[in-house]
Amino acid sequence: MSYEKLVLNKVTNQKDILIIDDTADNLRVLSSILTKQGYSVRKALNWQMALMACKTVLPDLILLDIMMPEVDGYEVCQRLKTLDITADIPVIFMSALGDVFDKVKAFGVGGVDYITKPFELEELVVRVQSQLALRTAQQEILNLNTKLEHKVKERTSELETSVNKLQQEMKRRKHLQSKLLEMALHDPLTKLPNRTLFIKKLEKALQRAKLESDYGFAVLFLDCDRFKIVNDSLGHFVGDELLIAIARRLQASLNPKDTLARFGGDEFAILLEKITDIRMAINAANAVLQQLSVAFQLSRHEVFINASIGIIWGESHYEQPEYLLRDADTAMYRAKALGKGRYHVFDPAMHQEAMQLLQLEHDLRIGVERKEFFVQYQPIVSLKTGRISGFEALVRWQHPVRGLIPPTVFVPIAEETGLIGAIDTWVLQSACYQLRIWQNHPKTETSLTMSVNLSAGLFSHLDIVTAVDKILDETQVNPACLQLEITESVIMENTETLKIILQQLKDRKIRLIMDDFGTGYSSLSYLHSFPFHALKIDKSFVRRMQENQQNMGLVPATIGIAHSMGMNAIAEGVETPEQLAQLRSMNCDLAQGYLFSKAVDPELALDLIAAVPQW
Repeated sequence: MSYEKLVLNKVTNQKDILIIDDTADNLRVLSSILTKQGYSVRKALNWQMALMACKTVLPDLILLDIMMPEVDGYEVCQRLKTLDITADIPVIFMSALGDVFDKVKAFGVGGVDYITKPFELEELVVRVQSQLALRTAQQEILNLNTKLEHKVKERTSELETSVNKLQQEMKRRKHLQSKLLEMALHDPLTKLPNRTLFIKKLEKALQRAKLESDYGFAVLFLDCDRFKIVNDSLGHFVGDELLIAIARRLQASLNPKDTLARFGGDEFAILLEKITDIRMAINAANAVLQQLSVAFQLSRHEVFINASIGIIWGESHYEQPEYLLRDADTAMYRAKALGKGRYHVFDPAMHQEAMQLLQLEHDLRIGVERKEFFVQYQPIVSLKTGRISGFEALVRWQHPVRGLIPPTVFVPIAEETGLIGAIDTWVLQSACYQLRIWQNHPKTETSLTMSVNLSAGLFSHLDIVTAVDKILDETQVNPACLQLEITESVIMENTETLKIILQQLKDRKIRLIMDDFGTGYSSLSYLHSFPFHALKIDKSFVRRMQENQQNMGLVPATIGIAHSMGMNAIAEGVETPEQLAQLRSMNCDLAQGYLFSKAVDPELALDLIAAVPQW
């Protein structure tokens, strides 16, 4: 075991599990299940990623899918068993293949267990626990055997005790597994079919579609919007009551021959059989949405809830029912992304997008470790003097293969994965160090400012005030020269906590700017509650100023709002002299854009400062 692995186990006391599966949704579901059980979970899409993961941190257990392109699970297992570092790691195969030959082959290449998909949550957890317990016991036995060379008589009883405990534990685990395999095929809360029964019916429908050319079916995958808010605010008892009511409402909107199942949480699936085209599935989805649009009258509360629905037509080319569910789930998430409370029909391109997104998430984690990011700086110009008053720090990701990836692509992924804290903190630190260097230059004004964007995810992943204090102390930058830009979306979440954070930053003389003002819907109702110093006008409004007089009205209105509240107005995206003249006539305070300069490296920014340009 590597030194890093020993340190990791000592600090976290977590068992590390590596999941190897080329299906993004399988990785997401398995990772979620095992993470909730307290395990440290990593993911790999193929053999190359799996080998890199093992070399980085040696896992305690590997969950390995059989059906993978290029290098299948059997070959992956054989390769792992030939390597000294991975030869002893237990491998549990996962596959929808349930034939005895497949299981024998799995054990023949070195697997220690075999889980047939679809698997039950409890069965998966128990099998993982069993193999981890077995591996731990085996390691204990090896240690005992080493010591037996010198103290055979003293350690014999201990070895027998350990073996006996292991045998008893294995018997208990096998007994529990037997019980789990006999579990009912219905959800205990709603009494609907569960995932296992649904997949069995879906498998039969798929087989029938392969045999009968005139047989059609479709799957609807449904996830309730805002259910977590109801559950967290009103309690799990009300949440369970609502789930039961939703199940009954869904049943009322379907035909008796259709199958409705609860997959767990607030997820439901519907199998529509003997339908002729996708329009019938769309009509069913509309009927479901119509049913859910009416308020739920619960015992003590009236609750409104809606759902996002993914639709997949039952094409006969699908090899496994799980693939149909995967694509229906992908379509459901697209419906959520488009605004929720709607349906979306699966397009094959969506699966490829999901795979690319997963790969990008993996690359982003590596990029943070390898420091593949850099910062460029765009000047901010005072429209009163025409000179540079400061710079905005803009992060860039230089991917080693894909080249330059824009922040609009990787920042949302960083926020979702929790990597945004490390990225934003690094950008803030780099920008402050750079500002200190510039301010020490003889041709630079000491009042030069530095603007840094803070992503929404940073406020939930990090103690931002403490982080800012530490950076200011390290860089010795005057807080009055630091400007933090925050988007409207941030103030919509946990506003009371945010007020406290922003006030603490203001108390340190740091200037606060609301970025992209006017692109959201909450600006005016929330603006007076927060201690902002300036509003940044989104470039889309600046771009439309010259199109017609109605569009121009948005910019002077925003400038007027800012000035009426004692704030400055900053226009971004200024590209033409005409736009600059218009902004000056409206008494806009500051501006930035390609008319002045694009974002440049620190050295070019210093040359720009030294040139003392004036617009």
